[in-house]
Amino acid sequence: MTLGSDDSLYPIAVLIDELRNEDPALRLNSVRRLRTIALALGEERTRRELIPFLNENSDDEDEILLAMAAELGGFVSLVGGPEHAQVLLLPLETLATVDETVVRDRAAESLIAVASAMPVPALVEFFVPALQRLAGKEWTARVSATRLFTPTYARCPPEHRPDLLRAFLALTKDETPMVRRAAAQALGDFAQVVEPEPLSAELLPAFLQLTRDDQDSVRLIAVEACGPLAKVLPREAVYEHVLPVLQHFALDKSWRVRYNVAQQLPALAEVLGGEATRAELLPAFVRLLRDGEAEARAAAAARVATVARLLPAQEVLDQLLPPVKELAGDGNQYVRAALASVVLELAPVAATIEHLLPVFLSLLKDEWAEARLNIIGKLDQVNQVIGVDLLAQSLLPAIKELAEDRNWRVRLAIISHIPLLAGQLGADFFEQKLGQQCMRWLQDTVFSVREAATNNLRSLAQEFGADWAREHVLALAGHQNYLYRITVLAAVSSLAAVVPRDTLCNAMLPTVVERAKDRVPNVRFNAAQLLERLAGLVDPPVVDQVIKPVLAELAADRDADVRFFATHALAACDDLAAMA
Repeated sequence: MTLGSDDSLYPIAVLIDELRNEDPALRLNSVRRLRTIALALGEERTRRELIPFLNENSDDEDEILLAMAAELGGFVSLVGGPEHAQVLLLPLETLATVDETVVRDRAAESLIAVASAMPVPALVEFFVPALQRLAGKEWTARVSATRLFTPTYARCPPEHRPDLLRAFLALTKDETPMVRRAAAQALGDFAQVVEPEPLSAELLPAFLQLTRDDQDSVRLIAVEACGPLAKVLPREAVYEHVLPVLQHFALDKSWRVRYNVAQQLPALAEVLGGEATRAELLPAFVRLLRDGEAEARAAAAARVATVARLLPAQEVLDQLLPPVKELAGDGNQYVRAALASVVLELAPVAATIEHLLPVFLSLLKDEWAEARLNIIGKLDQVNQVIGVDLLAQSLLPAIKELAEDRNWRVRLAIISHIPLLAGQLGADFFEQKLGQQCMRWLQDTVFSVREAATNNLRSLAQEFGADWAREHVLALAGHQNYLYRITVLAAVSSLAAVVPRDTLCNAMLPTVVERAKDRVPNVRFNAAQLLERLAGLVDPPVVDQVIKPVLAELAADRDADVRFFATHALAACDDLAAMA
């Protein structure tokens, strides 16, 4: 590959030379800029020279091959569009056969991207043969091929589909366990695009055979197809063939198999309905909630609400609630966190909160932050489930405790739900219980918490009115810590657009003007920035008589940053005046 004598193309020539360089770092840099090279070469030379060159140099280090596979997936427009996309298949087909898994996976993703851009005739003429070649090569190529059947089958004309189905079925019976494992992994998605008749007659038997495979790793993955198959098979076929598989594997000696069963069981339950779930799946699910391995318990706990919705309230109370209460005190933190993310969803199903409230409060005070955060993330459901009276009696003490949690992420999460609680509790009760806490958040040692608290004030001002906001915010204006004085300015900025203009001009603007004379430069330039914002919210006389004189003084400040922001704000004020 060579370029003309144009000096502007010299950097491109360097990149092309680096593709052949002995230094892997230079080759990697050049591969990552293949788009630049292709744009310089043009579509025809990219097809005729660059793509064949890349195919010939596909025996390289894994990191370089990975970058090449990623780049080629976005090359369709660079080779002339969909009508020329087939030129990309050969290098990607080569990359899909290498030993390194991440390279093969990335090549398969790029092949799917290229196939999705190809017209159907080109797909049949070029991509289907490429897929069949991969399915007949060494085991690494066959593993890559399993991922390509679903998008190809979905777009192929009906007359070509039987051949594709036979090729996929052959991979489910491959002599190499890794290939069978990959086929089992792809089977669930493939089932979504196969027609009902071949699905029941050919793909279902292949699935059942995989579930009886002599390799644990194959059976483990085959279980994952239970849910997808249940969605597309007739209910009778699910009951007769898929349900026994799940029931059998729920007792498997491998915890990884039981973990996958816990993940697939809700999908099966939704297909079979409440009665079949109660009779056939509930015993297995309760065993999983009490499984000896924490991973299996966590997977089941995360899906307890989904299963509960299919059951009568009494069954939930009698069968599911006892293990749920046990899980709230589970010795494994991940199990408690998984339960915390769904426990509130059980209340409407069980038609009662009394039994769940101790579980809820226990998780809200859990020693592990993730469990507390998961519960906090569901606080928007509290009013629907608990009601205001019970909220005030039982939940508020726990929330007040979390508001001062040692983990700043917990404090941050609580803040986001404060406006919701404020609306539920009412102004007087909220002020009594949580008003002062909102102010303490403005003085938090972590900036992200202070920032969230200032943003929070805007919602609270809309809920409780401008007077509430003014009284609470301006009290910190003279705090000895300059960070808190900056926080007051941020709070004023957040509130400026929602408070009445007289409150802004008579109460908040004087505070900003006072901070413009602060002894700390950081406070002064924050005040200058805020004054620029306020200039667009107040009347022109206020800008001329109050804001611009302060900014003019700051424009002569001894600190360079203060001068910069003040000068910028003055220019913005002049622009506003010119537009008036």
